[in-house]
Amino acid sequence: MFALLCKSLHLFFIISWFAGLFYLPRIFVNLAMASRDSVAEYGRLLLMAGKLYRFMTPLGVLALGFGLILWLGFGYSGAWLHVKAFLAALLVIFHGVCAMELRRFRLGINTRSHLWFRVFNEIPALIMLAAVLLAIFKPF
Repeated sequence: MFALLCKSLHLFFIISWFAGLFYLPRIFVNLAMASRDSVAEYGRLLLMAGKLYRFMTPLGVLALGFGLILWLGFGYSGAWLHVKAFLAALLVIFHGVCAMELRRFRLGINTRSHLWFRVFNEIPALIMLAAVLLAIFKPF
């Protein structure tokens, strides 16, 4: 029963974290397109991005925590889990890169185009697809 509760919470926090991982780079697209002369728009987007980042960080920690509980505490095993853990590490790196990009916007030193951020925005979707396929098919 406790394992099912942990699995449910893991899924809930993964979904919540991914909502932030999908939306924050989208705000970066808008920031990259915003004119620096439009102080109100740029400031509002920066505020939104900062609040979203602060909100999604504990969601990611909880998602990873419940994943570790499932893996180490309930004997979930298989080589596919090692690959899924690698994908989780990639998400943590992506999350950290988002923090660096947010800092660059705050400092006014962003040099990346909105097109770069549009591509960057697709990374978590690809990682999620791979993780879902691994969890469903457990290929190895």
